[in-house]
Amino acid sequence: MFLTRRAMIRDGLLAVSAGMVMPSVFARAVRAAGNTAQEGSAWARQAQSNILIVVQMAGGNDGLNTLVPYTDGHYHSARPTLGIQQSDLAFTFNERLGAHAGLKALQPLWQQGKLAVVEGVGYPNPNLSHFASMDIWQTLDLNGQGGQGWLGKYVAGLVDKDGHPFQSLSVGATLPTALRALNADVPTVADPKGYRLMPDPAAPAQQGQVSAADARVQALLKLYNTYPRSAPYAALLDMTAQSAVTGSKSLDQAASQYQPKGSYDAASSFQKGLQVLAEVIVQGLGLRVGYVTLGGFDTHAAQADTQTKLLTDLAGGLTAFYQDLAAHGVAENVVVMTWSEFGRRVEENASAGTDHGTAAPLFILGNAVRGGIYGEPPDLSNLDPYGNLKFTTDFRSVYATVLDRWLGAPSTAVLGGSFGDQSFLPSV
Repeated sequence: MFLTRRAMIRDGLLAVSAGMVMPSVFARAVRAAGNTAQEGSAWARQAQSNILIVVQMAGGNDGLNTLVPYTDGHYHSARPTLGIQQSDLAFTFNERLGAHAGLKALQPLWQQGKLAVVEGVGYPNPNLSHFASMDIWQTLDLNGQGGQGWLGKYVAGLVDKDGHPFQSLSVGATLPTALRALNADVPTVADPKGYRLMPDPAAPAQQGQVSAADARVQALLKLYNTYPRSAPYAALLDMTAQSAVTGSKSLDQAASQYQPKGSYDAASSFQKGLQVLAEVIVQGLGLRVGYVTLGGFDTHAAQADTQTKLLTDLAGGLTAFYQDLAAHGVAENVVVMTWSEFGRRVEENASAGTDHGTAAPLFILGNAVRGGIYGEPPDLSNLDPYGNLKFTTDFRSVYATVLDRWLGAPSTAVLGGSFGDQSFLPSV
């Protein structure tokens, strides 16, 4: 059984009042737990079955060659080599915008009204550093100083009576900053087969005894059970250990029962990641937020071929993921949102690529989505002094729409302010 957040607060405060010294990180966690426990009760009862999948397009995707303003003379003048002609588009969104050839797989979803595009997404005083801009998108700190992730704050506010270890899940090698939370466990899985406590190779199991892996699990839990319950961070340690053990068993069982019904590319690590998320959703492991990254978008040179491969991987993966969920009857509950830390400069460079820029579009996908074009198109005739687009849509308004209209959480509490709404989703 998992310790409740209330127990964590009680035990933590008891330890402090007894004169014990609590490390600052855990002190912050206890304070945050107290704050979000009350906030969480307000949104945990809403949108109980709705799931958000976040796809990070890492490296800074070139938005102008993703959603191509094919009738804009400024676009073609700035990109004599990289500019995409109407005849080379996968399909057109309208009389102004077209889709890069790599996005062909998304055409049926667009035609069915299940795909929305938000144009000109960015933030004031843009930072052209990959890491600083990623932090801004993920923590909402426009100074790039980092902090708790916006999704981490949302997850920390959830009240889970069933003890699901996979309320949130990041697929990859590291935890994304967006899911960083002071008082919530966020599993990070690179490979479901490796998400377990490995057996001790020096102590093989003998006949009639528990397996080496089970013995190690028992030893780990026994170690945590000997720790004083009133110690300041005992609950955090215990919750992490219990979640890891329970989660590995749940994921093992889910993997044995799940049969994919989407055409995933086995050679794509990104699509394998989406398949893991589909597995967790289909098998009902309590997921509320999933996260996966597709990297490689820093196209300073030879952009055309690289971006075609990446966007083909993106569109193919999203389509396979949707088909998988739809075939299993769970697509109604899932919305996918993409983001990238910035777009690229309007003018191509001398290496057949583009340099770091600012505003770019993002995609929202799902049965609940109100398909269409949202936001305002950036003006290619009115650039900033560095030759970059001026953003027209604050990225926090996209987050607010997802929080308020899909996850049932008050965006002002999670985001720390009011940033408007994009209406690509109906209200919960």
